Amino acid sequence: MSAYAHQAEREFSAHSLSSRGGSEMGSRYMVESGFYMTSFAATIFIGALVTVGVVFITLLIALSVMLQSCENRSKGVIEIQKPNDDYNYCKIFALHAELNNLGPEDFPSICRSLAVQHIKEGQYERELNSTKQLVEKYFDSVVPLNDELDVVLMDIDDILPSNPQYDHPLMYQLNQCGSKCCFEEAKHLKEMIFLRLYTELQARGWSFILLSRKPDTLRNASIDHLISAGYRGWSSVIMRSDDEMEMDSREYFLRRRLIMQRKGFRIACVISSQMDALTGPFSGQRIFKLPNPMCYYSNHPMEKMYAPKL
Repeated sequence: MSAYAHQAEREFSAHSLSSRGGSEMGSRYMVESGFYMTSFAATIFIGALVTVGVVFITLLIALSVMLQSCENRSKGVIEIQKPNDDYNYCKIFALHAELNNLGPEDFPSICRSLAVQHIKEGQYERELNSTKQLVEKYFDSVVPLNDELDVVLMDIDDILPSNPQYDHPLMYQLNQCGSKCCFEEAKHLKEMIFLRLYTELQARGWSFILLSRKPDTLRNASIDHLISAGYRGWSSVIMRSDDEMEMDSREYFLRRRLIMQRKGFRIACVISSQMDALTGPFSGQRIFKLPNPMCYYSNHPMEKMYAPKL
C-alpha cells in the first residue's frame, strides 16, 4: 500500500470516531493501546487511587506510633524496675524502723528522696484510704449495745498541734523532715481520714474516748482545737496527769486501758498511727494502725524529688 493510502486511512478513522462523539455521554480519551475512558470514569479512578494512598499512609503512621509505644513501654519496664525495688525495700525498712523506734540516723540514704515521692504520687493517701476501708468493713459486722459502754479509743495526737516536748518522737521527726510539704500534706491527709472515721462510726452509734500524750494542762486548748476541726459528742478526752508525765507512753496507754476495763467499758477497737498506743493487753477486739509516711524516718533535706526515668 502506498504512503498516500495509509494517510487516507488514518484520516478516515479519526473522522469516523469524531462523528460518533455526539451520540455518547462526555468526551473520550484514546490511548495508543486502544483503551478508551470517559472523563467521569477517569475522575472516579483517580479518586480511588488517592483514597487508597491516604489509607496506606494512615496505616503506616498508626503502625509507627504503636511500635514507638511498645518500645517506650519496654524501656519503662526495664528502667523503673530498680526504683520499684528500692521503694519496696524502703517501705519494709520504714515499718521495722517504726516497730523498733529507730531514729533518722538509721534511715538508708537511698530512701530519703523516696519519702517525698511517697506522698506526692498519692501512695500515702491510698494507704490511708485502704486502712479506712478495713475499719469500716469490721464495723459492718458489729453493733454497739444501748448501755453506752461499747467504745472506740482514738489517739488524737495526729489531730492536735505538734509539740516536740510532749509528742511521740516520730511526730517530731516528721515536722523536722526537711520538707515543709512533707509535714503539711501528710498531716492534712491523716486528719481527713481521722475525721471521716470519727463521723461515720459515731453515726453508727459508737461512743468515742479520745486519748492524748499531752499533759492535762493543755486540755482546754486541745478541746478548742478538736471542736474547730469538726469533732463533737465524744464521751471523754483523756490526757496525762502530773504523775503520768514521766511515764513511758506505752505504759501510759496500757494503764488507761486497764482503768477503762475496770469501769466496765468494752473496747471495740483502738485507732492510732503510733505503735505505743496499740501494743500491750486490754486493746479491745481490734487494733487499727493508720500508716505513716516514710518521711517520719528521715530528717535529711529533700528539696529534690525523686523522678523515675521514662
